Order: sequence, then C-alpha cells, then structure tokens
Amino acid sequence: MAELAIRTEQLSLWYGTFQALFDVDFDVKKGIVTSLIGPSGCGKSTLLRSVNRIVERGGTVKTTGRIEVLGQDIHAPNVELVQLRKSVGMVFQRPNPLPLTIRDNVLFSTRLHRDRLSRAEQDEIVEKALSTVLLWDAVKDRLDHPARVLSLEEQQKLCIARLLPIQPAVLLMDEPCSALDPTGTEAVEELIWTLRGDYTILIVTHNMAQARRASDECAFMLMGKLVEHTPTDQMFVTPKHQETADYIEGRYG
Repeated sequence: MAELAIRTEQLSLWYGTFQALFDVDFDVKKGIVTSLIGPSGCGKSTLLRSVNRIVERGGTVKTTGRIEVLGQDIHAPNVELVQLRKSVGMVFQRPNPLPLTIRDNVLFSTRLHRDRLSRAEQDEIVEKALSTVLLWDAVKDRLDHPARVLSLEEQQKLCIARLLPIQPAVLLMDEPCSALDPTGTEAVEELIWTLRGDYTILIVTHNMAQARRASDECAFMLMGKLVEHTPTDQMFVTPKHQETADYIEGRYG
C-alpha cells in the first residue's frame, strides 16, 4: 500500500452556522500530484486550506473529524502552527511575492527558521531554489531587483521557490495558474510535474484540462462532499458516479 502524506477521516467543517464540508474521507498518496475539482462553492478550497489550518484565519471555524499529515494529527495539542506550515507550504491563486528583492524573497522563510547564515550558504540556498523552479537562468543577474518586476509566471515560480529551502513535505496549490496566460500556465504545470516525487502536491483547479494534464490522481467534490477519487485517467474516461460524469461533460458547474 502506498504511503500517505495526507489523510482525513470523517472531516466536517463549519463557517459559523454554514456547513462547508461533510464527513470527508480523503487519502493523498506521498510523492504524487493530486487534483481537487468541482463546481464553485463545493468545498475544494476549504478542504485544501484545512490541511495547514490556514482556514482557521476565517474566525468562527469549527471542525470535527481528523486530519493527519505524515501520520501526525494536525489538531493535536502539541502541534505548533509554525511547524505545521513549515511542513505544508501554500501557493495561492495570485502570485504574492513580498515587497523585497528576488534574493530576499527566496531567503525569507529560511531566515525565520535559522538564526545565522553565511553569505556562501545564502548564495547556495538561492541558486538551488531558483534552479529547482527553472528560474535561475532568467534572474541570476537580477537578484537584487524588486520581485515585483518579474512577470506573473516568474512571480508564481518565485513564490514556490520561497517555500523550498525549508523543505516542506507537502505543497498546497489553490488554483495557482488562474492569473496566468496560457504560456505561463504551461510553464507552471511543467514545474509542478518536475516537483512531483520530491514533494506531495495537492492542487485545486477549476480547469479540468489542467487537472487531466497535471495530476496523477483526481478527486471530485460536490456540495461539501467527496464524491469520487481515482487515478486521473480513470476519472476522465470512466467515472464511477453520474454526478462526476455530469460535471466533466459540462452539464453543470
């Protein structure tokens, strides 16, 4: 049996009195790309954001059930949010580089977790992270320029690079290509595919073609419930549930 990076058991979640998730059982295998699809408001982003507890920033949020990351109950009393979010990185819909240089963006998280870094160590971290996201050659002569001068595609890659030095086990991506043009989307999808194996990636997408191109497994959600979770090819060719088929064929959502 494949090792799991994420497991939810009977996970339910409420925003105030509104229930957004209903008894979700969801296993995400380690080292692959899993996509979450479904119509707007179905709960896929809520499920994603539950995995590093960023959903709790919304205020009156209540959860029942269990979420494990690498076998650890993330709601256990001894779990520190800083350490959880070090293990579970987050990439948002729109690139959010810090108002710093390209170099300082890459080093930002590392500096939070390590007191002293030599210049040589910093240089090595920056080059390795930017090379991993296929950005080094494009920016190596501009490291002291503001990150905002980069294209949206480059900014999104930089946001991913910013996570890598602290070695997260899991990368959560909430529609990471929604602000990009087709060329930028293709570049980020290729990057996602190169990161699989070294990282477990869970991606929310409204783009079913993207889910089909860029994920190993796919989960379909509807009205806060997990309807189906199968290998991606299987879901798009022979879905098990009529609701899945209806969504894939564009009958709603």
